[in-house]
Amino acid sequence: MRSDANIAGPMTDPVPGPRTESTGADVSRETPPPMDDTPIGRAAQLAVEALGRAGEGLPRPEQTRVIVVANQKGGVGKTTTTVNLAASLALHGSRVLVIDLDPQGNASTALGIDHHAEVPSIYDVLVESKPLAEVVQPVPDVEGLFCAPATIDLAGAEIELVSLVARESRLQRAIQAYEQPLDYILIDCPPSLGLLTVNAMVAGQEVLIPIQCEYYALEGLGQLLRNVDLVRGHLNPTLHVSTILLTMYDGRTRLASQVADEVRTHFGDEVLRTSIPRSVRISEAPSYGQTVLTYDPGSSGALSYFEAAREIALRGVGVSYDASQAHLGVRQNDPSMVEGVQ
Repeated sequence: MRSDANIAGPMTDPVPGPRTESTGADVSRETPPPMDDTPIGRAAQLAVEALGRAGEGLPRPEQTRVIVVANQKGGVGKTTTTVNLAASLALHGSRVLVIDLDPQGNASTALGIDHHAEVPSIYDVLVESKPLAEVVQPVPDVEGLFCAPATIDLAGAEIELVSLVARESRLQRAIQAYEQPLDYILIDCPPSLGLLTVNAMVAGQEVLIPIQCEYYALEGLGQLLRNVDLVRGHLNPTLHVSTILLTMYDGRTRLASQVADEVRTHFGDEVLRTSIPRSVRISEAPSYGQTVLTYDPGSSGALSYFEAAREIALRGVGVSYDASQAHLGVRQNDPSMVEGVQ
């Protein structure tokens, strides 16, 4: 029979059994082996810490927070942010629903959800008035995480919605009729400002905008913010931009720091202190039908999304985020935390 001390796997020092220090007749304290000061050893240690941290749980909101992840600029990390924040919140003990409003269905793919043409999807909810509960599927491997998938049928929904009654509020009505208890609903929007995105904004209370740390990062944001103002003025008075998340941060470049400073100057406290680094692991995970949290929990991308989710959850209950405690997060200007070859 294997000793419990050796269950950690091959990345720890092979020892014949636990090393203990006797402190009494019936009490012993296990002395952990020193952390292996190699990239693999550090990754293993971080993975253990991340998974342990995930089990701690976070304060749950008093009512469901509906967060719209939007930016009409493509390639800024909307879908990646949606699925990884959702997985992080679920791993922290929350019940989370991802609504995939992008006809490409990338969020559904990343969560390992089948979304071929015959699968009941969010299209049926919007156009055919099918109850949301009939299309929601549990996400494999992540307890408490659910997904309303998108299929290719959604590509024609923009046109079909035009002639329908209450076309801007069909998603809102579906969410209100959904009876399962949820802590968070994250809506992944398409890279446009059409009726699908408007439906998301009418249904949500908060807008989360991912901004890539690259040239022209703020270009086009003005139109998105104007749309938020229009929806707030005419359709949803509670809607507001609550969160800005910096993505694709590369501490080795001066440009990334300049963009981050510009965004923080422009948006102030709405910008999360945690930023998401460029990460090969984040890019690889969807091809395995996983989020980076389950694909490689020790990677800098996974650790950053853990911290971003923690920051969002604490903000939602009015608790200030202590960056000094974010020992698992990515240090903003540390080039070593950028995953070049991992």
